[in-house]
Amino acid sequence: MEVMEDITNAKRGSKLVQDWTELTWDCLINIFSRLSMEERWNGPMLVCKTWMNLCNDPLLNSVFDLETWFLSSTETCNRWSFEFSEQVDSMLMSVVDRSKGGLKEIRVRHCTDQSLLYVAERCPNLELLWVKHCPNVTVESLQMIALKCTKIMELDMSSSYAISPQCLEMFGKNCKNLQVVKRNYVSPSEVSMFESYENYMENFPTFIIGNVYVHAIQSSMHQLKHLEVRYLTMTDKALASICKKCPKLEYLDLFGCPKLTMDGVINSTSTLKNLKELKMPEFTA
Repeated sequence: MEVMEDITNAKRGSKLVQDWTELTWDCLINIFSRLSMEERWNGPMLVCKTWMNLCNDPLLNSVFDLETWFLSSTETCNRWSFEFSEQVDSMLMSVVDRSKGGLKEIRVRHCTDQSLLYVAERCPNLELLWVKHCPNVTVESLQMIALKCTKIMELDMSSSYAISPQCLEMFGKNCKNLQVVKRNYVSPSEVSMFESYENYMENFPTFIIGNVYVHAIQSSMHQLKHLEVRYLTMTDKALASICKKCPKLEYLDLFGCPKLTMDGVINSTSTLKNLKELKMPEFTA
């Protein structure tokens, strides 16, 4: 681990710092901030009491990010168990306590309403929330976050099927700085792969009513700059409404939206003067 090697080199070669115990708290904070959360928990926290206390500093607990671990881990089956969700909840609530109200970013999968209700009551400064692939996250917790965490700027609720369009609308109405929204669905070709996981597809709609989500977006999210709605069954008319009501869009992902036509997409998005990147559906000939 490069950071740990730097500390060892400081011990051996530096004329200014002969021993790691002479490093200031701020210096150690700077060093440990370059480690991922998992690296801190599995390394420095186990070295000594001083380093454990340092890893509990709110400055090192403003971000809870498990996304890198989820993407790199090859073990997937256990993630869908109740026991695994309990562990994720416990980790998230632990960081909430350590942050002392300073938690600003959450990137998580497989958590439940329990930990998100805990977040809603204690994290008024939250700015980013990713709750992807969370079958046990419902309107109950996200409505509370929408009401109490009004500084949120980025929201990702992709592939979490117990969350309603009305919940999305609440975020738009209460979080006036919301600029990034991701509400992607699982590809129809991948549905069967997830059906074996208990409860995950329980709330998956047999028909994704895309225009209902469109209403939630266009009615309350006029400041949006980034929107992802993969595999949503919106119509050309609904897309035109989004483009009209959300003129600041710079990034728009429509991949897999089966009801859109090429003419409809081109005509609607031509009004977006700030659009920098557009991901089109794969149109059939």
